[in-house]
Amino acid sequence: MNNKNTGLIATIASVVLCGCPGLFMCFFGAVSTFASFVPGADINVGGSTDPAAATAMGIGSICASIILIAIPIAVWYFMMRKKPAEPSSNEPLPPAS
Repeated sequence: MNNKNTGLIATIASVVLCGCPGLFMCFFGAVSTFASFVPGADINVGGSTDPAAATAMGIGSICASIILIAIPIAVWYFMMRKKPAEPSSNEPLPPAS
């Protein structure tokens, strides 16, 4: 297996393990934050009915999801970029003067 195949497998694995949960967490955080602003909403966050708890949980989820979404992007960038060519050690050295 060459580096391209390994990079592709690592990218797909990171998307499945980090990217998808990150998107779901982002949607959950957006809905939780929106629900905290709806008057008369039935909010229950860890036994608390305070809308500030739902806002804090929503914003925290959005921040954590940004990190989870950034991981597959970083894996893709570092695995799929072209590395600079290394000089071949089989070439003869130039004569010393």
